[in-house]
Amino acid sequence: MKNKLLTKKVAEFIQGHIDPVHRPFKPLAAQLDCTEADIVSIIAELKAKGIIRRFGAILRHQQAGFTCNAMVAWQAPLGREDETGQKMAAYPQVSHCYLRQVPGDFPYQLFTMIHARSAEELQDVVNAIVKSTGIDNYQVLHSVKEYKKVSMRYELEDWLKAWDEEESR
Repeated sequence: MKNKLLTKKVAEFIQGHIDPVHRPFKPLAAQLDCTEADIVSIIAELKAKGIIRRFGAILRHQQAGFTCNAMVAWQAPLGREDETGQKMAAYPQVSHCYLRQVPGDFPYQLFTMIHARSAEELQDVVNAIVKSTGIDNYQVLHSVKEYKKVSMRYELEDWLKAWDEEESR
């Protein structure tokens, strides 16, 4: 890894709130006297080494104006789950699309999280998905509460210690 202090600062930064702006790493790059490309490179290296598992955004859908949200459970055709899931995930209102093994008495194995500004808009998205996939066996499970979402936290001291041990070899 590049510079240990720089890497630590980047790792600390990505664990906190990052403003949803066009160039989120620009202020950090200026503060650390490096380039935005350096920061992206460090994040990629941390991910490649398994120090961080994922890097993503948290959608606070209520704050974004999406007040009608629902998980929709679908009975996808056997053997076509991936193809069907890709069609569903392509809708901009779908933030999550999961294929899950379920108990034998539960016929729905494909799940989409749909965000909308009204019940009518949500139903319009469901209807469009039905039309594009041909799946008409589904259940809409409306969200009643938004739970607190938090960023990933990493034990920096553990991997810094491992880094020191690696460098001393």
